[in-house]
Amino acid sequence: MIEIRIHGRGGQGNVVAAYLLATTAFEDGRYGQAFPNFGAERRGAPVTAFVRISGQPIRRRCQVIEPAFLIIQDEALLHVEGVLDGLQPGGGILVNSSRPGEEIGGLIGREVMALPASPLASRILGRPVPNTALLAAFLALTELLPIDALVRALAGRFRGKVLDANSRLIEEAAGMVPVGQWKEASSETGA
Repeated sequence: MIEIRIHGRGGQGNVVAAYLLATTAFEDGRYGQAFPNFGAERRGAPVTAFVRISGQPIRRRCQVIEPAFLIIQDEALLHVEGVLDGLQPGGGILVNSSRPGEEIGGLIGREVMALPASPLASRILGRPVPNTALLAAFLALTELLPIDALVRALAGRFRGKVLDANSRLIEEAAGMVPVGQWKEASSETGA
């Protein structure tokens, strides 16, 4: 089973990202589980969401304490206590940032992959919501699930121009990261 923790702020599509990732697992014939953890429910407040993906039914119902991967939708959250806690050795951190991953990683003492997801979403979707771009990059990095399964998951939510724009966003975001760079890490943790 692969466990992923997604950190973001209210209004960034953090919870939607978790549900989309779990739905992507279903689209690929796997089991997926997603659920949020809210603090204060207001726009801009930190929000954490949890995702589990497995080839077997998932019976675990607790929060993800030791994730294999972190997806950080707001770079400023890297400096919030507890965000990096429990990350498995060799696990990956994907951050929404226009700064190079090496620069961010040097500040926190961890290897980081950065993607300018908000500017990319603004350009393609007309809104700076980073979730779909980050999921596409995550799937490209890990090769955990096929990118076309993410498109199928989105097709369950959107149609027409919105789906077309999100499909373009997925393709572009997936092409901005080294495909398969985290494949070994996702294999070692049991996917």
